[in-house]
Amino acid sequence: MNEVAPHTLNPKIGRAPGWQGIVADWSSDQRAFKNVSWGKAMMWIFLLSDTFIFGTFLISYMTVRMSTTVPWPNASEVFALEIAGHHLPLILIAIMTFVLISSSGTMAMAVNFGYRRDRKKTAILMLLTAVLGATFVGMQAFEWSKLISEGVRPWGNPWGAEQFGSSFFMITGFHGTHVTIGVIFLIIIARKVWRGDFDDGRRGFFTSRKGHYEIVEITGLYWHFVDLVWVFIFALFYLW
Repeated sequence: MNEVAPHTLNPKIGRAPGWQGIVADWSSDQRAFKNVSWGKAMMWIFLLSDTFIFGTFLISYMTVRMSTTVPWPNASEVFALEIAGHHLPLILIAIMTFVLISSSGTMAMAVNFGYRRDRKKTAILMLLTAVLGATFVGMQAFEWSKLISEGVRPWGNPWGAEQFGSSFFMITGFHGTHVTIGVIFLIIIARKVWRGDFDDGRRGFFTSRKGHYEIVEITGLYWHFVDLVWVFIFALFYLW
């Protein structure tokens, strides 16, 4: 008489007990993402999957570097620039890092003004973030062209271990693609914010519910993730 039927709901928590309740929760979104929109939840899941991909790349890079018997090229020399007769190691990379980290600050301010529904300041700060991101991509393109002109290829380079080129182009290229996609999304969302799509509830691509600037926060999550990944790339590839 005291046995609980498999599909009996627990009146205190409103779901079936045991594993059936857990499965019902996750499959019907009753509890797991109760206070999180699907857009934000999907972005977190995407970022988690992207973390595995970047993590795999960086672990592969470290494995290759520690296992090769050929000397690894000196990053301070490979990425140095000659400016006004001065040899400046890593100057371009330092500027790129400063630009990208600064864009995280402007993006955070954009999200803050989005919460306040100040659409002009939100749009301007998102466009400023896009400009900083585009500047980073432009400097990365210059870095690529410089190394290619000096003979660096995915299958070799003039300074040592042949895996250097493939690791460099794969990791920085994948990250640069993320930054480029982020710049495109920033421009699209900034245009919608500036036009007042979220205030008017205008129907369209990426337009959320009326009065909600959630897509600005979701774009900010993506942008901060891209910036965070660069910190690891900077530390492991350029400083190691």
